Amino acid sequence: MNDNLLGIIERYKKDRESVYNTWFIDNEERLKAFRTIRRGIFMVVESIKMNNFGNNFKGSSLETVLNCISEQKQVFRGAYHPFCWKPKLRIPDIYENEKNKKMFGQFLERCLTVSDEARLVSEIIKLDQEKIKGLGPAVANILYFLHPAIFPPFNTAIVKGYNALVGERIKLGSWTEYLKMREGLARLNKEYRNELSSDYGAIAGLLFEIGSGKLLIEDETFLTEKEKDEFTKKVDQRHLEVALEKEEEDLHSEMQYHLLKIGKALGYNVAVASNDKSKSYRNSPFSSFELSKISGDKSKELTTIGLIDVLWLNKDTNKVIAGFEVEKSTSIYSGILRLSDLFLSAFQNEVDLYIVAPDSREKEVTFQLKRPSIKSNGIYLRYILFSDLRQHCESICAFGEDKSTIGKIAKIAS
Repeated sequence: MNDNLLGIIERYKKDRESVYNTWFIDNEERLKAFRTIRRGIFMVVESIKMNNFGNNFKGSSLETVLNCISEQKQVFRGAYHPFCWKPKLRIPDIYENEKNKKMFGQFLERCLTVSDEARLVSEIIKLDQEKIKGLGPAVANILYFLHPAIFPPFNTAIVKGYNALVGERIKLGSWTEYLKMREGLARLNKEYRNELSSDYGAIAGLLFEIGSGKLLIEDETFLTEKEKDEFTKKVDQRHLEVALEKEEEDLHSEMQYHLLKIGKALGYNVAVASNDKSKSYRNSPFSSFELSKISGDKSKELTTIGLIDVLWLNKDTNKVIAGFEVEKSTSIYSGILRLSDLFLSAFQNEVDLYIVAPDSREKEVTFQLKRPSIKSNGIYLRYILFSDLRQHCESICAFGEDKSTIGKIAKIAS
């Protein structure tokens, strides 16, 4: 199988629309997600400890975590559903059963603080022994973002791809089956690490492509006409999804461009997220705005601030005076977290904070901004809609006096 598998991996990596190229490689949004999800899991643990986790999935800190995970491209589609509270079935049994809830919180806390592989597997076995309804290997999608070199993601397509590739019969819904698959993946990943990665996201993406029928492991000439037709439809569907993602990315770049242009026109220094410095909009490179380097105290603060989409800085002191997070299909809450970090690291300065979002997501934005956890920190966040920023960009550049001008097109969640 070695030569055949090498060929499959090569096709997987060369396909510009595969999970490998659209999600795994050089994707700063993926890397941002690790920090956001880790912080979200910490908040789940704390809310369980403080007895304010609630008795429903909707509105809980766990929902936020699963929203962030399920937005990580196709490979995590469906990660959200196993955790939705189904009262008639009493699953997952962590919303109304306080004992199970606390066990789940303790499990997550240990996974946050432990990095030893053997101990982590032991924690899974302990959780499995508790027989808590609904806490099967769907939890592995959370564990992946805590320990990507130890735990692979787990869903129907990944299992299907694994079984097809190695001739196994791994089943869904069992931690025992998951750990068996993980052992097999560990052997495969060790053998092909040079072609893939020590991060299980790469090989999970390969299995996902195989399991969802978008990557063939057999010669196409041996397919029936019906099978060829199904394969073509799936590839076309993926092409459409990638095209839509590109369209969203272009919108993101457009909004960043408007914000950089306005900031410069108002007389401020401007900075863009560290991973976006090479971007452009309509052949106008962001670098033409003479992007500033951000000053701050040491690595943690600089890393946090450096991931915010657009910053305006005082021209004399180079201190941040406004921050903007542009959201499209990704989690509104992850952007709010980054702005919250900026506020908490520089609260002594007057920093204006804005979420910039598509008109179609206004309802979601207002919901997130009204979360008690945001209000309790004293953070004042406003939002700007794409249509308003686009419409008023030129007039603000021409007639604006200072940062308060853009506040006139901003809205408050009420």
